[in-house]
Amino acid sequence: MLHAEQRGQPELIGTARPKRRARPIIRSAGIRLALVYATVFGVSAFALAFSLWYSTVGLLQRQVEVAVRNDASALGDHFAIGGIPSLVMAIRNRLSNNIDGDAIYLLIDPLGNRVIGNLDRWPVGLTEANAWYELPVTRQGVGSIALLRAYPIIGGDQLLVGRDVRARTELRRVLQDGLLWAMGIMAVLGLLGALVIRSLFRRMIRDISSTTRAISRGDLTRRVPKTGDGDEFDELAEIINDMLDRITKLMDGVREVSNSIAHDLRTPITRARTRLEDASLHASTPDDLKAAIERATNDLDGIVAVFQALLRIAEIEAGARRSAFSSFDLAPLLLDIDELYRVVAEERGIKLLTSIAGMLPFFGDRQLVQQAVTNLLDNALKFSPADGDISFTATVENAVIEITIADRGSGISEEDRQRATERFFRAESARSTAGSGLGLSLVSAVAQLHNGTLRLTDNNPGLRAIISLPTRQVD
Repeated sequence: MLHAEQRGQPELIGTARPKRRARPIIRSAGIRLALVYATVFGVSAFALAFSLWYSTVGLLQRQVEVAVRNDASALGDHFAIGGIPSLVMAIRNRLSNNIDGDAIYLLIDPLGNRVIGNLDRWPVGLTEANAWYELPVTRQGVGSIALLRAYPIIGGDQLLVGRDVRARTELRRVLQDGLLWAMGIMAVLGLLGALVIRSLFRRMIRDISSTTRAISRGDLTRRVPKTGDGDEFDELAEIINDMLDRITKLMDGVREVSNSIAHDLRTPITRARTRLEDASLHASTPDDLKAAIERATNDLDGIVAVFQALLRIAEIEAGARRSAFSSFDLAPLLLDIDELYRVVAEERGIKLLTSIAGMLPFFGDRQLVQQAVTNLLDNALKFSPADGDISFTATVENAVIEITIADRGSGISEEDRQRATERFFRAESARSTAGSGLGLSLVSAVAQLHNGTLRLTDNNPGLRAIISLPTRQVD
């Protein structure tokens, strides 16, 4: 019979968890970033050093080759003018005037015998004419290195022209040694730079990891620290902190909504239950029982309306209604709303002062905008005195439509205006009036869905609500 763990049952609470396996070094993002930096730095340094070495040595090489070619060309002119005697004279003059002592000449006859020059013999290995050779030579018993080129002469003689490049060879060796040292220093600097980058990367990731780990354990007050340098790490920390502030605000909102639901719905639910219980115990006629049931049903309908409003706000905030967006003129819709509410306002002795632009081209959800405007008008009518007036205007400027509804009621304090769009929030002056505290929350959600805003200002007295909506949506 199989044991519990063999049958795939869940692990018991309190049992020891297996230790996490060590992560391979190559899978570390910090290591990979450091390796990439070191590789790029090394390749760049090597390319720079090689370019410097090649250009320096190549320049010296080209200078020597040009000097040899010019010298050989001038000697060829002497030969063309006076033959071998003139060539020998020219070589003798060059040897006597060679201040640097780096010029090399050798003229041999067809049998290989030395005619004139400062080399003891023809260099071993120099077999082809008109080709460059860098060979060891001996001058006056002293060995050296020379860059040579042989030129055939009419009649079988051969002329060898070259330059002693021992100094250039030493310089090349010094450059090579210097570049090797430079490459070593660059490698060390590249390694140190990679370690610094890895350290910075690990520090930033460590701060983010520790913050998110603390938040996952329930500490929502933790934030990613910033260095204060204003660099990309600070920008990332600021973005993460803004996200955490938003999450905290949402969590607080969920908590407040839950508390508000429990508080605001407890009364109508208790009232409905009490009426039904009272009817079951004391109703003496079917009419009394029916009346009690109808009153309880009205209370329950109010509860259902609250939940429907919450679901509608959640749907709007999730952007699910964008599929219903279309282009239309907002002016006729607002005029229809004005016609409807003008009658209600007159019945209450309130003047509705309306000013709507002739044409308000708009792209959005017709029903949601209508509901947002009617919610504001409902609030204005609810809090306006019997002999007061309500201003209802709509204008368009700079591709932004502004719908303003201002009343002369008790208004909302500046402190309460900051929280007026929160779900179930009701100012102290509105505690005694009917409502669920979701009207302004829905208006704000509709405005945000259309990339707009809802602003609440003081109307001195009363409240001024302004919905700003762009005529076209910008994703």
